[in-house]
Amino acid sequence: MALDVDPKSSDSIKKAASTVAFDLMSYYTGNKTGGIPGILPDPFFWWEGGGMFMTLIDYWRYTGDSSYNDVTSQALQFQVGDQSDYMPVNQTKNEGNDDQGFWAMAAMLAAETNFPNPPPDKPQWLALAQAVFNEFASRWDTEHCGGGLRWQIFPFNNGFNYKNSIANGAFFNLGARLARYTGNDTYAQWAEKIWDWEENLKLIDVDYNIFDGATIEQNCTVLTKFQWTYNAGIYLHGAANMFSYSKESAVWRERTGGILNRTTEIFFNNTIMEESACEQPGTCNTDQLSFKAYLSSWLAGTSILAPFTLPTIAPLLASSAIAAGQQCNGGSTSKCGFRWTERTRNDGNFGIGQSMSALGVIQSAMVSVPRKAVTTPQQPGQSGTPTSANQPGGTGEVTVTDPSNPNAPGEEIPASFIPVTNSTGGTSVGNPNAGLSASQQGDMMTKVIMTSTKDTVAASFLTVAMIGGVIGGTFVMVFES
Repeated sequence: MALDVDPKSSDSIKKAASTVAFDLMSYYTGNKTGGIPGILPDPFFWWEGGGMFMTLIDYWRYTGDSSYNDVTSQALQFQVGDQSDYMPVNQTKNEGNDDQGFWAMAAMLAAETNFPNPPPDKPQWLALAQAVFNEFASRWDTEHCGGGLRWQIFPFNNGFNYKNSIANGAFFNLGARLARYTGNDTYAQWAEKIWDWEENLKLIDVDYNIFDGATIEQNCTVLTKFQWTYNAGIYLHGAANMFSYSKESAVWRERTGGILNRTTEIFFNNTIMEESACEQPGTCNTDQLSFKAYLSSWLAGTSILAPFTLPTIAPLLASSAIAAGQQCNGGSTSKCGFRWTERTRNDGNFGIGQSMSALGVIQSAMVSVPRKAVTTPQQPGQSGTPTSANQPGGTGEVTVTDPSNPNAPGEEIPASFIPVTNSTGGTSVGNPNAGLSASQQGDMMTKVIMTSTKDTVAASFLTVAMIGGVIGGTFVMVFES
């Protein structure tokens, strides 16, 4: 039987989300005997575990159900690695910048939502995000294409010659969120720099299309023009954070609105979310089946940080949540199909990514529930009448209303929906010096290669190439103000 999602009812959304979350976790074996916390079963890559636990943090945030908090915390801690930077030994050789970024964004979300903190002797959420940010900064490659992160971290992996929007999007997204959380402008300056680089290469064009990437052989002049929901979402959410941090600058309002408008045109089919590059022909791979979960999360987050977007976002999440629920009618456990545009005609396409996408959009529809007109206090120092939730600075108030009917009765927006900052109740402990320097990353990889490669001579050549070719950036320590 399909799930009946009423986007005007918190209880309905919570009930449906609970059912889908249970189905999603039925695939996970990392918390069972013989399993590895954080690792999804084959054929799933390591990064998607970070994406799944990010989705489960949002599940707790929007529903208040803590059933999966312990397993989420266990996974996020188990995968931090020896250096507390989400480069665990069992993944490092194959790890890309985007992979590391997804785990870091999960940690960042944990900090922003006041997800239960780890014990004091364990790596803390904010410090983990800062560690990955610092390592990204050390890998900024000015030798090719005028800057940017490569897709892969090390030259022995396929894709090392590719600079893509998702790796740089993770860097941009973290920078924008760290700026808002800490109030430190150095993070914001990096976010601006990454955006400018994307625009200069036309990976973000004048119409706010966000293209996949380009190879360094042509100096990044020949673009791969695939467009994916998670690329749109990661830049949209980053732009909304910059809008909030910058006290609602016109530039970031335009960028946020521009990405949102293009997102609605490309990734919604009659108001229902669709992975347009692969969904209709049925060619989405294992990774791509999860992308709609992230766009859903980042749309909801954008509507909170930049409330002017709520009238556009709320109806789209509402209609997509209804359709996703209708696709959750497979088998005896309401397994969720992937093509939400098919409504109750289940496509029989089940799995972790499909359930994660359904969960992401259903729980994100909480922002579409009619709300009473409520106000939230702002911090001292800002003039004017602000509209961004909990933005740094300000003497006014924030009003959040039902986007379809501002005068309608409804529920007050829960404070847990609004991402906290250091000055608005955030409790996660940071470390602006976290992460490895460029040379330290080289030393670490030398040990990994030499201990895992039988042919030590080949490993030595590999290491020399890696240290000389990759780790040429400048390590940036971001000191708190």
